[in-house]
Amino acid sequence: MIDQNTFVAEYADRRRILLLVLLGAMATVIGKAVDLQVMETDVLQRKAEMQYVSAVSISAYRGNIVDRHGEPLAISAPVHSVWVDPQRFVTTGQQRHALARLLDVSAKRLDELTPGKSRRRFVYVRRRISPSLQKEVAALKLPGVFFKREYKRYYPAGEVSAQLVGFTNVDDVGLEGIELAFQKTLNGIPGRKKVIRNGKREVVADLERADNPVPGEDVQLSIDQRFQYIAYRELKAAYIKHQARAASLVMLDARNGDILAMVNQPSFNPNTVRGRDRGRFRNRAITDVFEPGSTMKPFAVACALEQGTLSPDTVIDTSPGTFRVGRNMVRDMHDYGALDVAHILQKSSNVGISKLALSLSPESFLGCYQQLGFGQLVGVGFPGESSGRLLGYGKLRPFEQATLSFGYGLSVSALQLAQAYTALANDGEMLRARLIRDEYIEPAVRVMSADTARTVRQMLEQVVSEGTATNAAVRGFRVSGKTGTVRKVGEGGYSNDRHLAIFAGIAPASRPRIVMVVVVDEPGESEYYGSLVAAPVFSRVTGSVLRLLGIQPDREQSMSLVRVTQDGSI
Repeated sequence: MIDQNTFVAEYADRRRILLLVLLGAMATVIGKAVDLQVMETDVLQRKAEMQYVSAVSISAYRGNIVDRHGEPLAISAPVHSVWVDPQRFVTTGQQRHALARLLDVSAKRLDELTPGKSRRRFVYVRRRISPSLQKEVAALKLPGVFFKREYKRYYPAGEVSAQLVGFTNVDDVGLEGIELAFQKTLNGIPGRKKVIRNGKREVVADLERADNPVPGEDVQLSIDQRFQYIAYRELKAAYIKHQARAASLVMLDARNGDILAMVNQPSFNPNTVRGRDRGRFRNRAITDVFEPGSTMKPFAVACALEQGTLSPDTVIDTSPGTFRVGRNMVRDMHDYGALDVAHILQKSSNVGISKLALSLSPESFLGCYQQLGFGQLVGVGFPGESSGRLLGYGKLRPFEQATLSFGYGLSVSALQLAQAYTALANDGEMLRARLIRDEYIEPAVRVMSADTARTVRQMLEQVVSEGTATNAAVRGFRVSGKTGTVRKVGEGGYSNDRHLAIFAGIAPASRPRIVMVVVVDEPGESEYYGSLVAAPVFSRVTGSVLRLLGIQPDREQSMSLVRVTQDGSI
């Protein structure tokens, strides 16, 4: 039997041991608390911030693209994107089906974003939805569904300026056109701010804004959206009428080289680019090249006049409608007999222009074309711009020199050809084409004398009034221009059933205001001549544009038939 005194002593020892253990534990806890709260304060704060404080990106406003008058061609509007935190996306199948229907996504995709099926904490479900749709999604009040404020790009001009302006992707990165070329200028710098989230990862308060977003800069183009629409309307009508493969039009200001209009067919709506043929995105007026055909003949005449190998009154015998150059033959459609220089252009005689060109040395002839910018980039800063192709001196044999005079053996873009025609419109000084309104205007380059330019321009008036380009005439105005009908290269040589219809013109001829080039690629078999396909487009566009500009008619015999009001309408 245990002695009572012994039991009391053992009990007292146990109490002391237990007390010591408890005191030791308390000391350990107090020591750890002091260590964490005093010695390791920064560590605790960082851990707390990791759990409750986070940085949020703030989208920056992308700069606008506008025309020369400030009319918007590309703008950004605030919208919301829908995202999900899969760890909190605790929903029923019916709720997920309702969300999938609203956002036009698959229910299967949403099923994969539920807890246990995804370890992620942030997944976009639908980017940049409309405000009305955002309200409908918010009304579902689904856990784990959140919204992020962003910007969506809109293109008010739609397909009228699609290839020129281009478009961006879902992350606001330029993919085509001006959007791509001026990505750094247009794109803003996103901002960042710190926010406090609750246990449900919902933002409950803003702490501070670390960096304010920097909006992108606007880009102002030289085009006039009014002219752009007119050009687009008429080019599309011709493209459809003639069932063409493609078409392009470029209009320049004859006074300073500004690109006033640049349109292409077929086009697309940049607001809905998904599923489109990428070939429609190409700005053919700048990127595509072609043999310009007879639209080059005025430059061959100008070269010969400048070199003094002939005068405007020089007569060249084109009989019998053929001309042998080495082993090759140059042909005309008819035997035109003896023609002076003006009638060589009016009749578009290949024989006459070849004899004229061969009166020049290869060096001077090729040098003239080089001065006009052929074989060189125009340099408007547009992605994919083509320099075309021009033979070097070593490859210029007599037959190649002859074919160059009537536009075969070289390739040009519509913009290059239009820029070259500014030399004829601007009394011998070629203007550098400009697409961006506030860019430095490069000084004009004199490529021929004023007398030569005026003489050729007057000859081209006869082409429109009496020659192959009568369909380019504009009522009340003097017009200078030249048609081209070019056989396209195919397998085994030049094709007999695939053509380019081209017209290059200047108006009004007395005091030029616009220079325009129209190119229609592979029009239908029944009508494929430049005079029947491209020239009428020039006539309709030019007539409308000159009236909008309020230009007074310069053809005296027609002035009494046309009344121009102050605002340019008839």
